[in-house]
This record gives sequence, structure tokens and C-alpha cells, in this order.
Amino acid sequence: MTVPALLPTLASPVADAYARLAEVFPGLRVREPAEGEAVPRGAGWVGADELAAGGPAVDAFLAWDEAQVLRDYGQRARPDVVASFGLHRYAWPACLLITVPWFLHRRVPRLPVADVAFQRTLGRMTVRVRTFACLPGDPAAALPGARVVPDEEALRAEVRAAVVEHLEPVLDGFGPRMRRGKRALWGMVTDEVVEGLWYLGHLLGEEPRAMAELELLFPGTTAARPYVGTAGFRELTGPGGESLPTRDRASCCLFYTLRPEDTCVTCPRTCDADRVRRLSASA
Repeated sequence: MTVPALLPTLASPVADAYARLAEVFPGLRVREPAEGEAVPRGAGWVGADELAAGGPAVDAFLAWDEAQVLRDYGQRARPDVVASFGLHRYAWPACLLITVPWFLHRRVPRLPVADVAFQRTLGRMTVRVRTFACLPGDPAAALPGARVVPDEEALRAEVRAAVVEHLEPVLDGFGPRMRRGKRALWGMVTDEVVEGLWYLGHLLGEEPRAMAELELLFPGTTAARPYVGTAGFRELTGPGGESLPTRDRASCCLFYTLRPEDTCVTCPRTCDADRVRRLSASA
């Protein structure tokens, strides 16, 4: 695909991508602070570096999830279930910060935890992009912090590395509360990357391309470690012969511990007959 022409006034390689994200998914808005402006703290904001440190910041973050479960389901969840919900609610939008610029404009920002903050109640994130990868011929290659990589496969490696750089410290912050090993945690990250961009691809009217890109991003080889498995897509056939895309998650979200009869449609616990019924109804 071709990359858009770079306007002379554009100071950020990802501004257009984040603006498009907000257009199709208003529940998440991303802001880049001005030069010299600090990433926000307080007033409901939490820094990714604070989550990575664990301790009181993670406790406060998870208190929201604990209260939500009690309010919506009338019961308390196990602490590891609460931690899994909280990690998902951070990691899903955090992965989009990287995958959406890649998908739309072939630009991959590097986002250390010190440069990202999250306001979950408002659905806001603040990010400072200091460096990014792009392809030869991209006008953004002239911007400060640009690093040109030779081809699409090298850019996919940049996506995988950027997500690891951002989320590995965050996993360290949540991990002690989750009762999961490293492989299971990276299975969760694999699912966040895939399901986030799959959903955005649908909103953008480019679901088949998003699925194809994700299959290339996660080929299931050692090159993709520490991620687990492939993108996991497959097709089912609906009652009218229609194609119903689905996937098998690499991890479990643990929602079944609250509602055993109501598993996710992409959960390996959900049989194909139930998937067909639920996907046909939603279509």
C-alpha cells in the first residue's frame, strides 16, 4: 500500500493514524503532548511505568475492575481473575497504539512505558513518540527519530518488538497477581494484538486485510517469540452457507469463572455449533 503524503506542518508520524482511530472508535482517543509537556499523572491518569512497577498503582487500577465485577455480576471475582481483567483493559488499547499506525501508514512507534499514560474512565491515552520505524520511500523518514527498515517483514519484526518493549514491563507489574506463567501471559498479549486490530479492521471496513496482516505477523514460528501460536483465524459455515470468520484464543480471559454458561465466542471452550449460532445471530 502507498503511504500518505506528509504535510509540511506534520510533526508526528502517528497523528493521522490516531485521529482515524478516534473517528471509528470514539471510545479511545490518543493525544501526543507538546514539546516539554509532561505525560499526565493524577486525576484518574496512571502511567504505564507506574503499572510496570506494581504495588499501589496496580492495586488502585484493579480496584476499578473489582468494583465493576461486583456491580455487574453481584459476586466477587478471584484476585487472579480481577488482575486478568485489568491487564486486558490496559493491554488491548495499548497494543492499538502500535498496530494502528502500522496497519494504516506502515509506521511503527516505539513506546517505552515512561512515555504512555492511560485514563481508563474517559478512554484517553497520552503518548510521546520519540522514535519509529518506517519503510523506504515513506516521507516520514525525514522526521526526527525515524529509522528506515528494508521491507515488510522487517517492519513486522518491529511491530512485535515494539509490543514486547512496552508490555513486558507491564506484565512484570501484573504478573504476581495473576497466577499464570510466562507462556500464558504472552498468550494473552498475542490475543490482545490480534483481537484489537481485527476489531479495528472491521470498523475501518478492512477486516479481510487485517486478518491477513495478522496471520503474517504471527506465523507461529520461533521468529515470533515470545508470542504464542498463530493468529488463530479459521472459517465456519453459517446456516445459509455464509462464511463466518472466527479464531481460537491463545489464552483464557477467565470470564467463565463468573458466568460458566457464557464463554467468549473465540474461547476454545466454545464449540463450533455455539459459535455458528451466536455469529449468525450477530450478523
